[in-house]
Amino acid sequence: MQKKQNKKQGERLTTLLPYLIALASGILMGLTVAPVGAWFLAWIAIVPLWVLVVTSAKGKNQFPPAFLWGIGFHGVALFWITGIHPMTWLGVPWLPSLVITLFCWGFISVLGGVFLTIWAAVMVRLGGKKPWLRVLIGTAVWCALESLWSAGPLWWSSLAYTQSPHNLVIVHLGQLSGPNTVTAAIVAVNGLIAEGWTNRLREASRREDAKDAKIFSASSAPWRFVNKYWVIATGLLITLHLIGFFLYSRPIAQPPEEALKVGIIQGNIPNRLLRSSEGFRRAQENYTNGYLSLADQGVDAVLTPEGALPIFQRNLMQTALVAAVKEKGVVAWIGAFGERGDSYTISLFTFNSKGEIVSRYDKSKLVPLGEYIPFEGILGGIVQRLSPLEAHQVPGSANQIFDTPFGRAIASICYESAFPEQFRRQAAAGGQFILSSSNDAHYTASMPFQHHAQDIMRAIETDRWSARATNTGYSAFIDPHGRTLWMSGYNTYETHAETIYRRQTKTLYVRWSDWLTPFLLGLSLLGWFVQRVIN
Repeated sequence: MQKKQNKKQGERLTTLLPYLIALASGILMGLTVAPVGAWFLAWIAIVPLWVLVVTSAKGKNQFPPAFLWGIGFHGVALFWITGIHPMTWLGVPWLPSLVITLFCWGFISVLGGVFLTIWAAVMVRLGGKKPWLRVLIGTAVWCALESLWSAGPLWWSSLAYTQSPHNLVIVHLGQLSGPNTVTAAIVAVNGLIAEGWTNRLREASRREDAKDAKIFSASSAPWRFVNKYWVIATGLLITLHLIGFFLYSRPIAQPPEEALKVGIIQGNIPNRLLRSSEGFRRAQENYTNGYLSLADQGVDAVLTPEGALPIFQRNLMQTALVAAVKEKGVVAWIGAFGERGDSYTISLFTFNSKGEIVSRYDKSKLVPLGEYIPFEGILGGIVQRLSPLEAHQVPGSANQIFDTPFGRAIASICYESAFPEQFRRQAAAGGQFILSSSNDAHYTASMPFQHHAQDIMRAIETDRWSARATNTGYSAFIDPHGRTLWMSGYNTYETHAETIYRRQTKTLYVRWSDWLTPFLLGLSLLGWFVQRVIN
């Protein structure tokens, strides 16, 4: 009787083991980003999933592991979403706030699982028995799915951002074809390692009896056998880093005539105070004093965070900050609310030396639930409005340009940092430097650090200097190689000035957008067709 129970328990464990391995490896991928930052795990974290998918290809068991891997990765990487709870400062009661927060976190994690399930299905169905074709198709489909996901409103956790800011050498591959170049590198290396492992298992099973062909037996230990796939994976990893190092090592021209001394103010106004008169008083005081201090340091312009002054455009002219601009004559980029009919936008305004508004950029990528309600006709009555304003928030145009007294800039407001096409399009249209204005105050410190990592990728991809101003941290200055010249503390009031340089270079990515993904898809289709003809 006891033997039967032990046998059943062993069978249950054997059944659950693939799922536990898949979930654990997905969690390992989630640990590559802040707050842990174990970026090196990205080069092996897909291997267990790949092996499970390939070895169970004849059945249907590859789908649950892929789903769990996606949940593990995105769930851990995006755990900072839970930091928005409680939203009592927005008038949302504690319990509904918890429900909304868990729903948002759970939904994005499940969506990641769905995309990984699609990836596994396509790779197995089209890849067949040829390892080289599986690696090609697996890489192409992963990149295509990330492109598809990033075209929608819910996007953040690309494989590429697992390498930022720690492995800047490999992030430089983004200059060739955007973040999908880095994603392709990670997937291809993982796929080759996995194919080497599965090849090792097949050879072991051919050499030994089924009873002795154990995955973790001494005779089949990976260090006892080296095959061509591991050699190719090693060569590819080294080659890709050498290419990245070549791009990283190129000198950055700094002509004096293109210099621009920019000051940043980190106002450190908690979101819970923004709706109160005390919060607005502190905002006026902190940003006005910060502006005056930076103006006295001889800066050319001052950048403030998203929503630095939480008022409408029509009321900006009466503020102490704009009065200071008129007095000092130093250009200022001020975050506030624009108006469009009965609705409003989150905007960044350029005030010239006379205190006049000469340009405006409206945030075009809004945060679902945080800044607008998807399917509002259905959910609006349940969720209510999460904005502190009475009007509806609307997105800006997708094709805006942002001209300043110093030339055209690449503008980004908060969530837009995750969307590389926003930056690429503006760089192609003549943007010479990046102005990133954000408010991450309602999240834990891991989120703004991930946000900083996203801005580093955008600076590298477009080959531009970047000034990043946030409400509570992390504010920073970044050079075109992604090196952080200065970064603020967290939950601190700070001002800082740094010289950046206007640039008009165009990387391959800026010129041709993401050409690599369609190229890989084309090669995959060709390879699949050739395999069908041969077979």
